[in-house]
Amino acid sequence: MQPLRQLNQALRTLADREHCVFSPSDLAAAVPECGQLAVLLSRATKSGLLKRICRGIYHYPVPDYPAGSVLFHAAARLRAGEFNYISLETVLSDAGVISQVPINWISLMTSGRSHVVDCGDYGHIEFVHTAQRPDAVSAELTYDPERHLWRASVRQALRDMKATRRSIELVDEEVARELV
Repeated sequence: MQPLRQLNQALRTLADREHCVFSPSDLAAAVPECGQLAVLLSRATKSGLLKRICRGIYHYPVPDYPAGSVLFHAAARLRAGEFNYISLETVLSDAGVISQVPINWISLMTSGRSHVVDCGDYGHIEFVHTAQRPDAVSAELTYDPERHLWRASVRQALRDMKATRRSIELVDEEVARELV
């Protein structure tokens, strides 16, 4: 069987609403006999079978997939070996503490290095380094199963904003006091 057809068949069988963002190593398992994985992924992207989110991360479009989750799922795959959690403007905007909504931009705190990942039409993922240990912030985190990542509380997001010296001009103090 042709490798592209084999990949297509495997993805149709295995991918679902919860699991449709993949790294090349994930996809290599679907076509173990393929010696040229990079070429296969290029062909799969050109044919429309996969959509490239960023370097090393691919999306297999499935029905009923929440469009806003792509960046979060990509972030979880990109830094799977690091301690990461959604924070900063992303959490504050979701909670209504800041009035501006970041469009196609998510911010996460990470034990890895700081870096902004350009995801083309999908937007940007901003990783901001933190030296905080997981046990020091665990009480302020909850798991977000839809996004496959930990999420900071408003209190922790405000602490992270101050620790990273980000502008807090847009923070509505009254709303922040109510939520903290």
